Amino acid sequence: MADGKRLVGHAGAVLLRGCADRTGLTGALAKVLPSSTVAGWRGRAEVLVHLAVAIVLGASNLSEAEQPQLHHRPLSGPEASDSTARRALAALDEATLAKIAKARARVRRHVWGLLKLRPGGFPWLTVAGKRLRGWIVIDLDATVITSASKKAGAAVTFKKTYGFHPLAAWCANTTESLAMLLRPGNAGANTVADHITVLADALAQIPGSSAAKILIRVDGAGATHGLLEHLEALNTTRRTVRYTVGWKITEDDEKAIARLPGMAWETSVHQDGSLQEGYFVAELTGLNTREGWPEGMRLIVRRVRPARRHLKKLTEFERKTGWRYCVTATNIRHMWGIAGSGHAQFLDVLHRSHAGVEDRVRTNKAMGLDNLPSQSWEVNRGWMLAANIAADLPDAAVPVLGSAFVDTGLCCGVPPSHPGHAKPVVLRPTGMFARAWFTTTTDTGFPRPRSRRVTIRPDRPRSTGDTAVLTVQRLEEPRLQLLKIHDPRNSLNSRVLRGSIEPTPPHPTAPRADLCELPVHPEEL
Repeated sequence: MADGKRLVGHAGAVLLRGCADRTGLTGALAKVLPSSTVAGWRGRAEVLVHLAVAIVLGASNLSEAEQPQLHHRPLSGPEASDSTARRALAALDEATLAKIAKARARVRRHVWGLLKLRPGGFPWLTVAGKRLRGWIVIDLDATVITSASKKAGAAVTFKKTYGFHPLAAWCANTTESLAMLLRPGNAGANTVADHITVLADALAQIPGSSAAKILIRVDGAGATHGLLEHLEALNTTRRTVRYTVGWKITEDDEKAIARLPGMAWETSVHQDGSLQEGYFVAELTGLNTREGWPEGMRLIVRRVRPARRHLKKLTEFERKTGWRYCVTATNIRHMWGIAGSGHAQFLDVLHRSHAGVEDRVRTNKAMGLDNLPSQSWEVNRGWMLAANIAADLPDAAVPVLGSAFVDTGLCCGVPPSHPGHAKPVVLRPTGMFARAWFTTTTDTGFPRPRSRRVTIRPDRPRSTGDTAVLTVQRLEEPRLQLLKIHDPRNSLNSRVLRGSIEPTPPHPTAPRADLCELPVHPEEL
């Protein structure tokens, strides 16, 4: 990783690959993907893991995913070309994808076991100031991936764009991508069969889902007879399934809302449990009974003053009353262990927190899903799998390597919406007399926190004091012209080695902003 001048590029790849290896992901994939002892063969598991790591580092196509191997030959092993990666993705048929899903489920069980051993325990959600201990929350949502050229499955979407319309499920507790179904662009938003398929794949990824308490949240596309009946059927003597689903308001709903007395409206609450003045909720179930819907379904209505962007979409009833209404359907009567969980105020804020899934969608798009790189449906489906694995690797970093190795402040960070091309991060350790291990780098495109630090753990402290200091210099990459033909000699690291780019050394008396002293405490070694 380091040359004679001690330059390290894409140092974060060490952390990501270490996560994949230490969680058993690489080994689990090797058992279900083709392997061979023939000279020159590239293990398909290694190729898939490397592709996931490259996507996290910013690769947006197979050619860019090939480039990080040039800086990490000892880490990734023999280089796998973009053609090899394409063949590996194209060979992922339905049977192989099912085996990979089972392997990921086994690895996820191991990672969740490590999560429970942390000082803070498993990350249970907090809604309205109440901790949902014991509840696994699954969020379903669809998104649009645009395409600038003709590709297999690409079609005109409901947003009048051209591309794909995948449907996915995320775990709100861990922000992991549980399942994702690639669909044509003209796929329906409320297709029951697709929702049931994605939900079944997501439940298969939840450790112990056959005897768990699960909350499923869907937007308005899930308000269908078939899906709600399926959700009710998932309840067993061992498993409890509750749901909150967005509801499309009809004329009958508006008539029921008009019959609500003024005293029925209560002030809604924020996510921290404080009152949200000017926003009101009420129970609509008794005034709006419908035949054919699951027994025990409740309707919670919320009213707010319309913003300017909502004025064009208001109904005649909303213009007359001066309020904009939203309705949520749920089967929650009471959530065990959570006081007040059956109240309309709690159910309203519980469903509103489903909006956090948009962050997951944006994160996945920033890591590989902003554009599908191939004209082949099979290759794009395999790329989507690699992007989902890439989204899970940073989430597993903290529980696997521990907070002593990973800056936990990065947990609240998100990648930028447009990562652009993969850009190597070059680090120059200075004044280092003892051998050191680069365990992580925070330069992964995260805007928060703004400080960029590298945690370096030497084999032994360099001094007999309480702190060993190591100075690290970060070299900024200049603007580069994008080349049509990839040449490894044009990478930043190679040009620094040839001396074509030489950073100006800082003045001995003028401190530089990109120089930082990193304390390493001996008791943490």
